[in-house]
Amino acid sequence: MTRRSRLTLRSTGPGAVVTGGSRGLGLFIARYLAERGCVVTIAARDEKELERAAAQLREETGATIHVAVCDVRDRATVRELMRSVHERDGLDVVIANAGVIQVAPVEALGAEEFTAAMDTMFNGTLHTALEALPHLRETRGRLGLIGSVGGLLGVPHLLPYSCAKAAVGALAEGLHAEAAPAGVSVTAVHPGLMRTGSHLQAEFGGDTEAEFGWFSAAAGTPVLSMDAERAARRIVDAVIQRRTRLVLTAPAKAAQLAHGIAPALTTRLTGATARLLPTGHGKTPLVQGHEAKPPGNPLARRIRAWGSALNDRAVRKANQERPGPRTAS
Repeated sequence: MTRRSRLTLRSTGPGAVVTGGSRGLGLFIARYLAERGCVVTIAARDEKELERAAAQLREETGATIHVAVCDVRDRATVRELMRSVHERDGLDVVIANAGVIQVAPVEALGAEEFTAAMDTMFNGTLHTALEALPHLRETRGRLGLIGSVGGLLGVPHLLPYSCAKAAVGALAEGLHAEAAPAGVSVTAVHPGLMRTGSHLQAEFGGDTEAEFGWFSAAAGTPVLSMDAERAARRIVDAVIQRRTRLVLTAPAKAAQLAHGIAPALTTRLTGATARLLPTGHGKTPLVQGHEAKPPGNPLARRIRAWGSALNDRAVRKANQERPGPRTAS
């Protein structure tokens, strides 16, 4: 039986780990891995959230789902996670998805917000990759690192996120080159905006009402954003097919192309876009989306409600209903 066929059979499938798997994109990725026949372990920091997610996955797929409370910032905890899954299930597929989203103008942020983003998204991804690779070399497995279009170009009011995701993209490309001789594939995934309900878990600073308004509307607007379940299916397919790189959504592909051909012009256009975003008020405490108020302006409130309608509908299915640790997948 070939490894590719194993990944399409139920009940006898290989072991898979998804970090940030308790909600949002990570939860949908876990579902499609389970449907492809994997024995899936979802890892995140919130035990109650993990148990809700696991119950949902078991009901939807009938597959074997394990949970692991794991803070990816702690390398020793990640090491134990990979070791235990490898011993129990065999470690064949690992997808590093855990992340945070901070939405604010740079004047409303401090170095600590950049550090928090790097700790979770880059260091967390690095720990996941380094601790998974020895086991994946044994199984000639697959590693997927979730970056973002925000890592392909600097996005105003999402700078900590962009910086961390840019580092994840570089890590994925380098690991792909170095792991290939051992038979391990590394797939860099760069999604654009997706309807994951993550606006309720993201953190907002500056003019929090206005920041919450534009972000939640953009993340749910058709054409600008993508259905997260469809995105998860394509991500799982790309990782299993050992693709090197996957960029999702037409706007993300266009932004990547434009930045590659004319980076200076793209940067100027990004600057023009930044002028349309809310102005800051100096450094402010960040407020989670669950606590953020909708825009006070009636027109802005209507635009947000229209743009975010599809994203709001995704909240329950994506297990985003209740506040949890400050992570967003």
